[in-house]
Amino acid sequence: MDPYDVLPDVAINRDGVIADQFLRLGITGFIEACRYVHRLPYGYNSDREDLLVLFKENMGSCATKHAVVATLARELDLPVVKHIGIYAMTDKIVTGTKEILEQYHLPYVPMLHCFLAFETHRVDLTEGNRNGKNCAIDRFLHTEVVMPNISEKDEYRRYRNALKETILLQKELSGADMKQLLQAREKALVLLKSKV
Repeated sequence: MDPYDVLPDVAINRDGVIADQFLRLGITGFIEACRYVHRLPYGYNSDREDLLVLFKENMGSCATKHAVVATLARELDLPVVKHIGIYAMTDKIVTGTKEILEQYHLPYVPMLHCFLAFETHRVDLTEGNRNGKNCAIDRFLHTEVVMPNISEKDEYRRYRNALKETILLQKELSGADMKQLLQAREKALVLLKSKV
């Protein structure tokens, strides 16, 4: 992943729900807004469908942090978009994954992560946060552009579609099925949340 300062920097000078929130905080530039969001503690918000929850709870997950900055980019007409990606979660990335892999006879658990994209750059505003991961996520099995504040339901639907159309076709997953992957994912989510 690239540092957030590769993103274009412009003044926050337009009306918008998110632009107004940053201006109220005295934040007047896009990179300054990225810095603010990056520095907020990592945490799972009470209502990720609420675009303002990050400001109300002073923390955010990959979903809410990137939703806020991608929405700000849209309000400022910047070509910065939110992506969801599926990565191969192993014990190297999240300590404790090995037990899940052994239980479900999998080489990895396909997990979702969000990031921003600008030209050829990828930016993760949760990198370096205490987010439960031992390292940055740099390799993805699948990525796609999404709306900044994609609903949890739509994100999950896209995840399942990617499992069916791409991930389950991977040679290393031959013999695995959808039910097995979804059950492993549930345990991996519990593990990740326990590390935050």
